Amino acid sequence: MEVREATASDFDNIWPIFREIVSDGTTYGFSTDTSKDAAFQLWMQTPRATYVVADHQQILGTYYIKTNQNGPGSHVCNCGYMVSSAARGKGIATLMCEHSQLEAVRMGYQAMQFNFVASTNEGAVRLWEKLGFDTVGRLPRAFHHPEKGYVDALVMYKWLADS
Repeated sequence: MEVREATASDFDNIWPIFREIVSDGTTYGFSTDTSKDAAFQLWMQTPRATYVVADHQQILGTYYIKTNQNGPGSHVCNCGYMVSSAARGKGIATLMCEHSQLEAVRMGYQAMQFNFVASTNEGAVRLWEKLGFDTVGRLPRAFHHPEKGYVDALVMYKWLADS
């Protein structure tokens, strides 16, 4: 498996992963009917960089990294991660999160923040905690889960720079 920066031509292979995860409505704050063009903008153009995890040319997962806030908050980045359902349980999310932290430091960021983690996304919450992220905020009933109704969204944070 390799992690590499995505190119625009990778998006045709990213799109099925994006569509599957976003249309499910259980983990991302994107509209469940996000179009391919809008997804390209969100995933490939808005971020500072987008990466893929590939195995023999097959894309198994993808993530983006972007500046969380401008100005005095520009030292904090934000990332979003997606793993193909066929590749779950193989350590892809761990690989991407670890890679993203190294890339963040290389890009000059000093911290990473996840702004809107659905509290019901227990696998992600458990993984982010295992990788050193703290829950620093809870937004009561901020995420509308399609089956569980209004659930909390978490703000998770990790300082990356040496003190």
